[in-house]
Amino acid sequence: MQPVPAQESVRFGEDFEFDFTAYQLRRAGRALKLERIPLEILRLLIEQRGELVSRDQIVERIWGKGVFLDTDNSINGAIRKIRHALRDDSEQPRFVLTVTGRGYRFIAQVATEPVRPTVPTTPASEIRTHKLTYAKGRLALAGVVVFLALLGSYLQWRGPRGTRDVYTARPMLAVLPFQNLTGDPNQDYFSDGLTEEMLTQLGNLDPDHLGVIARTSVMHYKGSQAPLDQIGRELGVQYVIEGSVRQDAGRVRISAQLIQIKDQSHLWARQYDRERKDLLALQSEVAEKIADEIRLTLGDRARANIRHRTTTSAPPSNEAYDLYLKGLYIWNKRQQWLPEAAKYFQLAIAKDPNYAPAYAGLANTYGLMSTEFEGDPNELMPKARAAALRALQIDEGLPQPHTALALVAESYDYDWQTAERELRRAIELDGNYATAHQWYGEYLSWVGRFEEALSESEQARKLDPLSLIVASDRGAVLYRARQYEAAIAQFRAVLDMDPGFTHPYSYLVMCYVKTGRFTDALDVINRYVRPTSVPWAFGEEAVVYGYSDRKAEAEKALAEFESLGRTERGGAESVRLQIYIATRRNHQAIGLLQKLFAEHSHIFTSLQTDPTYDPLRSDPRFQDLLRHLKFPQTIIGAP
Repeated sequence: MQPVPAQESVRFGEDFEFDFTAYQLRRAGRALKLERIPLEILRLLIEQRGELVSRDQIVERIWGKGVFLDTDNSINGAIRKIRHALRDDSEQPRFVLTVTGRGYRFIAQVATEPVRPTVPTTPASEIRTHKLTYAKGRLALAGVVVFLALLGSYLQWRGPRGTRDVYTARPMLAVLPFQNLTGDPNQDYFSDGLTEEMLTQLGNLDPDHLGVIARTSVMHYKGSQAPLDQIGRELGVQYVIEGSVRQDAGRVRISAQLIQIKDQSHLWARQYDRERKDLLALQSEVAEKIADEIRLTLGDRARANIRHRTTTSAPPSNEAYDLYLKGLYIWNKRQQWLPEAAKYFQLAIAKDPNYAPAYAGLANTYGLMSTEFEGDPNELMPKARAAALRALQIDEGLPQPHTALALVAESYDYDWQTAERELRRAIELDGNYATAHQWYGEYLSWVGRFEEALSESEQARKLDPLSLIVASDRGAVLYRARQYEAAIAQFRAVLDMDPGFTHPYSYLVMCYVKTGRFTDALDVINRYVRPTSVPWAFGEEAVVYGYSDRKAEAEKALAEFESLGRTERGGAESVRLQIYIATRRNHQAIGLLQKLFAEHSHIFTSLQTDPTYDPLRSDPRFQDLLRHLKFPQTIIGAP
């Protein structure tokens, strides 16, 4: 089937029309709201109507070959949006048929007709011929540049897709979110907490021979009806655990089953009725049964390990465990929810002063509150250290307190050797702990060990393939390594997955600034930053205008930021520092850095390798700051 010429539109169904030139899907003449990626996929399916379009073809069309991130998740969302717009039913499709494990087919009959001459066409000067069909039609030259950057950078990160990714050296397991069958959504914390606790138990079975996917990625499937073969492909796993939870009058019923993806055979299934006070023992029992089923891979060592982990400290009281699960549930929301999480961990500790995981949760909460500008580091970081040390005093085998101690060491003490030792210890205790690999990758980029940083970032990606923060941190590593085009491609991919995810914004702006693409930088601000925070948008604009020598506009934006930024929570001094550097106020920038150093600000973690500070590196006062920070390695990219 030949693609439909770009100068035609097609009609299908009773009253649907896809206009290729106007780039619209219409129903009864009225344009339907559909985002760029769903529109592009629908266009591809219509162009190849009647033919099978594989997921790899979609990836190549939208992002390019070898794309990092599991774009399957984005494709799934786009297909759902297409079906919603077309009022299509996946079970009895009229328009888009899913061919399980292979791709999609547009099955409706279409009629073509010339587009009305009143609709303008894209000028030929804006179209660049390329072997990828995505570069045709409405895509302007600037978009092609971004697209080609995606092609080049993703290959080194993602690697070959498909089954070659799935069957790795060690089998991978995903614990899908346990279903809350109580009928009360307020009990979600319990089923989600049980999911996370099962992840922890199974992650400790034998990390060298069994990989367990992290919570961030598996929670994408909460409430999802995605088929198991799709989940296996998206997460790169060979086994999944499905389960459900009911509880009533102090008793809990847990149902769980272990499924092998390749033939969707049920290797093991059990149902348990227990009192809630026996829940931790029940988790261990379920994990041991799973170890039995895949013992040829795990070996006898698995059951010994899990017994060791469950007997290192006394089980908590029922009330303490319930409060801990609530704290864990809220902690996973991050940012403004962190103080609330801390309250629940504190309540759990009050109920049971010897419950180590509650101290570990509190330690990581305080640490993140400090780095997220949720309070004074001089108050929060000592509390984080004390809680982490108490957790290890009770149970020295927990990995989470070690990541908390690493955060304190690097972001508050500027003690790089201790930070590395704690991160390596956390990974040694639990090789499936994705956050430890992620944070270790960050640390390595701060001290200039970029090859190792990218390797740790890859480990975090395998364990948490759908995590936006893991993907974004990869971009930050590339930025510090001054691989700007690769970093741009990485950040653009993250924003394609979720435009509302704020972490990449400032990095992407600076990548464009460093490559002299100031118009692109301003476009990022207008498209992503301004809808999220007007004060921050003015701050970012001041940075771009400063670097592009638009002094009057920089001063105006700075004045707006100073006026409005007072109402914003946290981080204002970090933005102000960037503005000072961009507008060549080096004296003020150094003065602010000295003030922040005295306050133990966490921004100094990246001082050695962050290109943002390159204009200051020749200043003796800046070099004096670096000497005080005692980084273990000198910067590799002087200005």
